[in-house]
Amino acid sequence: MIGAPAGERATGHVMIATNVVKTYGAGDGAVRALRGVSAAFARGEFTAIMGPSGSGKSTFLHCLAGLDTVTSGTVLVDEVDLTTLSRTRLTEVRRERMGFVFQSFNLLPMLTAEENIRLTVGLAGRHAEQGWFDTLVDALGLRPRLAHRPAEMSGGQQQRVAVARAMLSRPEVLFADEPTGNLDSRSGAEVLGFLRAAVDDYRQTVVMVTHDPVAAAYADRVLFLSDGTIVDELAAPTIDAVHARMRKIED
Repeated sequence: MIGAPAGERATGHVMIATNVVKTYGAGDGAVRALRGVSAAFARGEFTAIMGPSGSGKSTFLHCLAGLDTVTSGTVLVDEVDLTTLSRTRLTEVRRERMGFVFQSFNLLPMLTAEENIRLTVGLAGRHAEQGWFDTLVDALGLRPRLAHRPAEMSGGQQQRVAVARAMLSRPEVLFADEPTGNLDSRSGAEVLGFLRAAVDDYRQTVVMVTHDPVAAAYADRVLFLSDGTIVDELAAPTIDAVHARMRKIED
């Protein structure tokens, strides 16, 4: 099945989407953004999602993450069906089991880097494990910046703060939506390198939407969407192979 996990690293699925449909509007003006998409995501695997503009890739990620409701279908995260939860319980599950990194860094400007990193865990009423906090800060090279506010940091540093914040709760799944879109190539490579290391060293599950073949080549596999469906899959992607698949889809 296209969308099933690839490789022998998989030891179980942390997330399974089945026949996900997303329709915006109704009647003659309805837009069917997702047309029965099914995919499984293995624990400790890095999946990139690509496709032409309007293919449904960001919509799919938002449905997987519970940021948008599905019209029909199911999304299971460790056997919890997000599509059946109340808004309050869904918010709790997102805080407890998911991390988010977006193209815009979404840092609070009045808080220091350390305060921003600890923010989500604090909102959930929990205390961060200091050892894990130190591991993330040092791995991301943020120790000298902990007392700095976002305006005092580069874009790459701000995105690394956002990654540390997303991972501090040890999420089941880390979602990244165009995480390098606002970064130069060097800063982007640093962020992508850490996401790759998080999978290899900490068995973090990462699901990333990107338009960039260079970014996609950091993943274990790439799912390609077109017109709201998964049309192809590539294991162990290279930059050239991703370019070739995207050209084929767009032709």
